Amino acid sequence: MRALNVELGQRRYPIRIGQGLLHDADALNRFAPGRHVMILSDANVAPYYLALVESAFAGKQLATLVLPAGEQEKTLARFGEVMSALAALGASRDATLIALGGGVIGDLTGFAAACWMRGVRFVQLPTTLLAMVDSSVGGKTAVDLPEGKNLVGAFHQPVAVLADTSTLATLPNRELRAGLAEVLKYGALGDRAFFDWISENTEPLLARDDEAIAYAIATSCTHKAGIVSRDETETGERMLLNLGHTFGHAIEAEQGFGGLVHGEAVAVGMVLAAQLSAQLDMAPQGDADRLAKTLGALGLPTRIPEGLDPQRLLARMRLDKKNVSGKLRLILWRGIGHACVVPDVDEAEVLRALQSATKTFS
Repeated sequence: MRALNVELGQRRYPIRIGQGLLHDADALNRFAPGRHVMILSDANVAPYYLALVESAFAGKQLATLVLPAGEQEKTLARFGEVMSALAALGASRDATLIALGGGVIGDLTGFAAACWMRGVRFVQLPTTLLAMVDSSVGGKTAVDLPEGKNLVGAFHQPVAVLADTSTLATLPNRELRAGLAEVLKYGALGDRAFFDWISENTEPLLARDDEAIAYAIATSCTHKAGIVSRDETETGERMLLNLGHTFGHAIEAEQGFGGLVHGEAVAVGMVLAAQLSAQLDMAPQGDADRLAKTLGALGLPTRIPEGLDPQRLLARMRLDKKNVSGKLRLILWRGIGHACVVPDVDEAEVLRALQSATKTFS
């Protein structure tokens, strides 16, 4: 097992990465000391792992809620269902919510925990690679609106993240590749050596080699934990973790959260950010090309999906949470390993980058 902590001043919580962690009933109960426990999961994950996690909380007043799978379920309506289920349980302020699943379940559970009685405990049990390396760590919680992704949410840290890597055995290949996009992001934004390692190990990563996957998860979580510790509420450095996300979120929203999955959209978004950086003479075109090549080797898309209008994508980007006073603020780079925050980006240049990326389909 690999272990690290997220340090937040006087507060801290553990991240544990290893096989068999869902079987450790003592650990699960240690992070849920109150009498009420609610487990949230989805229809893809629950058949594999829900009974195991439920058994750990024998003797507690326990409720479970299994939602349909997919980003399209991360809504205010589903959030309302969770609130009603907590009320039916009679959950008090010592309740603990358990997020058993990927990023959608983690985000929804965390937001519910932030809001129930003004804040209760929650534990992240991520079962996808993307959730293990990114969304389960750092306390960003949210739901989507039709107008955009993660527009309603709160910062609310979990009390623990327990990433049982044995759950990746049941992860579909598409979701594995989507998680690898977020892994590559850490190299692209701040660790060229890690980027190089991923580029040289695409085959073992795609083959789910235990050692390669464990190293990728631990390195990604180390980067994420360090950044969150230094900037919990995203006022500076933490914004770099959004490399590719402003473009990617626009694509997801424009497709009604039913097209590219999050990691795929981030892959396209990172390529767009790199291309825009080269277009603005901030970074070498060769680095943008290498990024696209590595993403392609990981089986990820690198072009805007056919049929999406650049003007509409730009309109979606105007709703991004990083923007200030109606001006675009994007995460771009000066080359592999050197991401930066760029305020007041010229919309004409962004539109030009979007149009260039869609020429193939015109």
